Amino acid sequence: MSEKEQTLSGAGDRRVPGALKKTIVMVGMMGAGKTAVGRSLAARLKAPFLDSDHEIEAAANRTIPEIFARDGEPFFRQKERQVIRRLLDEERGVLSTGGGAFLAAENRQIISERGVAIWLNADLEVLWNRVKHRDTRPLLRTEDPHATLSALYHDRVPYYAQADLTVQSDGQASIDEMVNRVVEALRARPDVLEWV
Repeated sequence: MSEKEQTLSGAGDRRVPGALKKTIVMVGMMGAGKTAVGRSLAARLKAPFLDSDHEIEAAANRTIPEIFARDGEPFFRQKERQVIRRLLDEERGVLSTGGGAFLAAENRQIISERGVAIWLNADLEVLWNRVKHRDTRPLLRTEDPHATLSALYHDRVPYYAQADLTVQSDGQASIDEMVNRVVEALRARPDVLEWV
């Protein structure tokens, strides 16, 4: 049996990821690495990188914080649902979503139907260390941003846990190592990625 013919048996499998059959959707908390890991994964797979927040900003000609301030979160979530649906319909690639996107049942359903959701699961302190010095998170513009992040984290984890696959983001792994973890997790989903 040639190496290419080996079954997905772990370390002995020398096959590499080939063509993308479904969009890979990165979900998880702000600061989990969805954009950085997603962009690097797309480059590795030679697939388009898509970012729902970027697409919303481009369509509105405003930043996410400006949309939240002017139109409110419900308006933003409506636009987010429309953009995610459009991106899943138009192109196969790697899609990074905002931290709240996977909370909506409609988004979870369409992502699972037309793609695969990968939860980058980082614990609260890893997330806090990554976001505490940034002023670009409208939901953290509160008197106690750590407490706000903690409340969001505990509210959202049960939703993220419904993702198709989970990849641990421990705060120690490099972006390349995180991409390796995602690719390894995708071995369980031959409907998403061809292996050659």
